[in-house]
Amino acid sequence: MRSRYSAFVLDLREYLLATWHPTTRPAALPPPEPGLKWLGLEVKRSALQDADRGTVEFVARSKLGGRAHRLHENSRFVRENGRWYYVDGDFAR
Repeated sequence: MRSRYSAFVLDLREYLLATWHPTTRPAALPPPEPGLKWLGLEVKRSALQDADRGTVEFVARSKLGGRAHRLHENSRFVRENGRWYYVDGDFAR
């Protein structure tokens, strides 16, 4: 999760796509909004369902156009051939 957050901050879209599971991965990612500033990541919880499936609850904070934003998500990950991939996530409150 931390590496994906860092990739968003640094606009490393190729890395984001490479770490996104092929069954849910979009064909491309748009560039970030001009002026978007990432402010931080808080990993609230992580859990393994089994050896190859896990979840991460996180809050990512950003600022755009003078307004603060917060993304609170429960993300699902799967491990295949020793590598973890982001599958999808649900917005949390």
